[in-house]
Amino acid sequence: MTGKPETRASFDPAHFARLHELEARSFWFRGRSELIEWALARYFPHAGDFLEIGCGTGYVLSRLHSAFPQLTLSGSELFAEGLAYARQRLGDAATLRQLDVTELSFREEFDVIGAFDVLEHIEGDARVLRNVHAALRPGGGLLITVPQHGWLWSNTDVAACHVRRYERTELREKLRSTGFEILRMTSFVTLLLPAMLLARRRHRDGMEEVEAELDLSAPLNAIALATLRTESLLIRLGINLPAGGSLLAIVRKPVG
Repeated sequence: MTGKPETRASFDPAHFARLHELEARSFWFRGRSELIEWALARYFPHAGDFLEIGCGTGYVLSRLHSAFPQLTLSGSELFAEGLAYARQRLGDAATLRQLDVTELSFREEFDVIGAFDVLEHIEGDARVLRNVHAALRPGGGLLITVPQHGWLWSNTDVAACHVRRYERTELREKLRSTGFEILRMTSFVTLLLPAMLLARRRHRDGMEEVEAELDLSAPLNAIALATLRTESLLIRLGINLPAGGSLLAIVRKPVG
């Protein structure tokens, strides 16, 4: 999780410990990571290096290291507390930096950049997209996941320090206006949308709102993961899902 420096006032970095504990078993992190791994292999098979902005505890990077051992990995994170867990998890498998993505200053240094549930935390998301565009080599790719549908806004978003949930047209316009070519855009967490709506009618305090959606009982977690994998199969078959709790965008910086 990353954002502007003032985000520290509302997000408690102590929650990285809980995220680190949850990620490897939670249906959400596992299902999303499998989708990310497929997207990277399918759309950018010749990538030599990859930067994840807002890498948190390094879970996605650790998965990519296992799936693509030849890939040179880097990660950035605003919070030192998150980076501490990422270093434990990754060792020397990735280069990790503490930085604010609104001040990203790389120029044509990466083949692919990932931003996974990061942009919704940042007021100046357009600035971040411009920085990412500049950091990519011509022909390079950007993989994005964000929470979708403003009508899903709830106390869970407040607790997670979101500043928005995206509509598909909004994200598409921001990407195109930055200069990206959109290769694919699809919803996911589609079949679980009714369960999300029911869960968000409950009211818990603070991060309990977020953790309740991630930390399911073992049977429910297995069912939810199988559901996300079914959605992933449909996406791999070329079906763009029309609605869902999250949105995946796969875009490219044009050559020339």
